[in-house]
Amino acid sequence: MALPTRLRQVCLVAANIEPAATDIPSVMGLNICYRDPNVGRFGLENILVPVGDVLLEVVAPIKEGTAAGRFVEKTQGRGGYMAILSCEDPRERGKNAEAMGVRTAHLIDRHPYLGVQLHPRDCRGAFIEFNHTANSDNLLGPYPPAGPDWHKAIKQDETQELTGITMESPDPEGLAAHWSKIIGYPVTNETDVKLPNATIRFVKGPADLMSGLTFKVTDPDAILARAKANGLPVKGNVFALSGVDFELTT
Repeated sequence: MALPTRLRQVCLVAANIEPAATDIPSVMGLNICYRDPNVGRFGLENILVPVGDVLLEVVAPIKEGTAAGRFVEKTQGRGGYMAILSCEDPRERGKNAEAMGVRTAHLIDRHPYLGVQLHPRDCRGAFIEFNHTANSDNLLGPYPPAGPDWHKAIKQDETQELTGITMESPDPEGLAAHWSKIIGYPVTNETDVKLPNATIRFVKGPADLMSGLTFKVTDPDAILARAKANGLPVKGNVFALSGVDFELTT
């Protein structure tokens, strides 16, 4: 049986890995599961944090001339970097995107992991990646980008799930239709694309960008208090970190 396409990981980018590497665990009540040495070849460092079975990653440049560094400069640090989706056949999804005029920016073929990253200029607003790990149909099974024992770091007593991505655009309906066609799920409510485990919302904004993430939590007030104590901007049920808004729901 073919596996449904679902949200597997979200990647944010920051000018420096701190304070995100401290703030995300301490504010959200989560654990870092891995710092991937392989990203060093791209002039980056990172952290990966499991939120249930979805991974939250932050990357930061450690040398000049990196794609992530150029992204930070271009966006002035505003906006998420990549929406990463697991699926049965990333190569086929890449071919489908190519037929739409969406180029493949990078192919990662390191058995058992296969990833196809689509060009953010063609996706509009962020990279979309499709990936698959061979012989790992278990959502808590092997997932090489997150390290060998990533599932042991899962902690859900405070932050339980990453349930949504918010994309801004001057044309949210058009961007929703574009991402819907790439991802393969229909648009609902005019500007939502619902995956089995998350919803991508498209809202009005001045530019195409990933502006926010939504989390299901047990005690929003406690998390917001810690965010404020760490010096993060807080407004209502939202705090800002690593270029995006973290929206808390129960």
